[in-house]
Amino acid sequence: MYQVHCLNSISPKGTELFTENYQLTEHLEDAQAVLVRSAAMHDLALPESLLAIARAGAGVNNIPLDRCSQQGIVVFNTPGANARSVVELSLCGLLLGCRDVVGGINWVQSIKDQPELAKKVEKGKSQFAGHEIAGKRLGVIGLGAVGGPLANAAVRLGMEVYGYDPYISVEAAWHLDSGIRHVKTQEEIYELCDVISIHVPLLDSTRNMINAQALNRMKQGVILLNFARGGLVDDDAMAQALKNGKVWHYVTDFPNEKTASMPGCIAIPHLGASTEESEDNCARMAVNQMKNYLENGNIVNSVNFPNCDMGVCTSAGRITILHRNIPNSLGRFTTAVAGENVNIAGLTNKSRGDYAYTMLDLDRKPSQTVVEDLSRIDGVLRVRVIR
Repeated sequence: MYQVHCLNSISPKGTELFTENYQLTEHLEDAQAVLVRSAAMHDLALPESLLAIARAGAGVNNIPLDRCSQQGIVVFNTPGANARSVVELSLCGLLLGCRDVVGGINWVQSIKDQPELAKKVEKGKSQFAGHEIAGKRLGVIGLGAVGGPLANAAVRLGMEVYGYDPYISVEAAWHLDSGIRHVKTQEEIYELCDVISIHVPLLDSTRNMINAQALNRMKQGVILLNFARGGLVDDDAMAQALKNGKVWHYVTDFPNEKTASMPGCIAIPHLGASTEESEDNCARMAVNQMKNYLENGNIVNSVNFPNCDMGVCTSAGRITILHRNIPNSLGRFTTAVAGENVNIAGLTNKSRGDYAYTMLDLDRKPSQTVVEDLSRIDGVLRVRVIR
């Protein structure tokens, strides 16, 4: 029986997928699997029994990935499960950025106790005039699960849409509206567009990608939307751009001490995935991926080990090996198995950076001796017998 520990409240739509072979536990030290949303795990002691962590969401900055990899713990996320919720909030942000709705609402609240409020509203509402989005140019950087549907929706709303994504998948490209204009550089987006929305992961190469240099290339009075990650924007540069009018509104789903106090910044309290439907979808996806790994050894949507899927095991035995990406490892594995006259019916070996994963389907159940021999091979992190 697998023990599963939930570090956050997880939607019952996910946990109800566990069968009688699983049991929820309140004790992390007893767990073979962990479900998590936003809880910080960097300071937690991870037990040797822990095989998998599934994040019910996309970002994994709350999980110590290096330590998990070294301990042979596979970390999953759920890309795309909350995409619809983020797309809808991005559309809301687009409208909030173009129309000074937030400023107007705050102003009404500030004068709500004054006499003849209706007359004051009619007299003062002009200070919150905005722009229609039809005919405006929207630049979308990153055309994946969120950026692509956002770009499609904007086309239907009458915007002139430009898209930039050098890493777009074939599947994502097929789903893009033919009216979206593809550009080859981010700089083209900066120079052409009235509104810019960024939808890229936070990596060393993208951190502070919206900096003073990028902002200087944008049109005067540009509107910037950030529903991807807070670290993509240089807060100090953004504060200056808002102050001098280069940026009219900065709409972000990632408020902090700086952005929350910037005039012209619309700071939303990280509501992108905060819908009942999104939490249900993420929970289902996280649980299904976790079960597939624990029961079949298959890895789908891991962030620290390569994806590897051999389906349901139909052979007499299956061994999975998490290991470092060392030359000739596969040869050592097959030699160890062949030493007991066990035939390999199927094999998959994939690598991802410094780490790799090997799955071996065998014509009979492997002995403990084979498992011990494999475990002693240089670079091996964890050996599991699935069947």
